[in-house]
Amino acid sequence: MAMEDLLESLQSFDLDQLNDVNNIGSWPLAVKVIIWVICFAGALGLGYFLHVTNLQQELGVVTASEGVLKEDYEEKFFQAAHLEAYRSQQKEMEESFEAILRQLPSDTEIPALLEDITLVGLKNGLVFTSIDLQPESKHEFYIEKPIAIIVSGSYHSLGAFVSDVADLSRIVTLHDFTIRPAGRSTGSDTPGSHLTMSILARTYRYNDERS
Repeated sequence: MAMEDLLESLQSFDLDQLNDVNNIGSWPLAVKVIIWVICFAGALGLGYFLHVTNLQQELGVVTASEGVLKEDYEEKFFQAAHLEAYRSQQKEMEESFEAILRQLPSDTEIPALLEDITLVGLKNGLVFTSIDLQPESKHEFYIEKPIAIIVSGSYHSLGAFVSDVADLSRIVTLHDFTIRPAGRSTGSDTPGSHLTMSILARTYRYNDERS
């Protein structure tokens, strides 16, 4: 039978003939079939291994990006869920910003502000030596206008002056103050009760000239 012939040809085949590839044609059919099956299985296995390796690499990339995409989705979902709250908060911030802007004096209001500061000082019994505008400095959103002030009076009067200037309706901040004795005040026997204070006041206005 054909199967018996194949088995007999395999049994009589000398394995040393495998080293002689020039005589492949003389090899038994069963050996040729086995060799082809081995080659085919090897090629199939190699192709499968390479294909699976590429798929594993792609899977790794997709898995790595999955976490990023998930975080991005969660962030955008949170923003979308709180969109109305954000809009309400933005509106409140815009209203607060406009209220602050209304507290910033314009160029035409600076003389009135100087008058207010002078009246506050006189109300507290102070004597002004000078009150001078300094060169302004521009920032991204605002322009800063310094005012150098030198006044004389008692310690409590100077304290009340600083407090009243801070309470003005317009935004004024006070910086770099120095206090030194200026002798005796009129009608007082207490040495050093009359003081001279140098202080730098700063007011601000919106920088509507920025690009």
